[in-house]
Amino acid sequence: MNGDRKTRRRQATADEIVAAAWEQVRAFGLAGLSMRDLGARVGMRAQSLYSYFASKHEIYDAMFAQGNQEFLEWMTDDSDAGGSVEARVDAARRGAHRFFEFCVSDPVRYQLLFQRTIPDFVPSERSYAVAQAAYALTVDRLKTIGLDQSGVDLWTAVLAGLVAQQLSNEPGGDRWAVLVDRAVDMLVTATRPSGKKPKTTRSRR
Repeated sequence: MNGDRKTRRRQATADEIVAAAWEQVRAFGLAGLSMRDLGARVGMRAQSLYSYFASKHEIYDAMFAQGNQEFLEWMTDDSDAGGSVEARVDAARRGAHRFFEFCVSDPVRYQLLFQRTIPDFVPSERSYAVAQAAYALTVDRLKTIGLDQSGVDLWTAVLAGLVAQQLSNEPGGDRWAVLVDRAVDMLVTATRPSGKKPKTTRSRR
């Protein structure tokens, strides 16, 4: 019983450190994560942090896993897509909007999850498995509308490009957000093997 309490306390402290790390990088950028400043935020000496995380990259790894878990939960759509092509395309359209909204809502989290911003940082197998689960959800959704892997690659590249343009050129605006539907229509037409554009409906967000 004492061991369980000690484990829970240790996990609670580790969670507090990760939460403080998010606060710090949202204020100063991913490169601004400082062990000394992070320790001050949680009332520890910098050296004490190493009893919870062996390195700064381990903290980034915990953040990467947490961010991807949030992404996985955000992208999970409980609504029934139905069996028709139109319904499946509309489900993919909703997913495109949800991806865009998730990314632009937190630029620092987006950088950590989807860009190689931190030199030499490689996610652990455990945290990367969460990212793979989120990606698999997208792949499965797109394959139901007839996309092969090259179509999936093009889909993710186009949407990531819209996100990058929005964050780089008009953060907080909607210049590229309003292009998501047009991008989906283009991608559905260009990447389905038949080359025929199914009747689509605009996503109700």
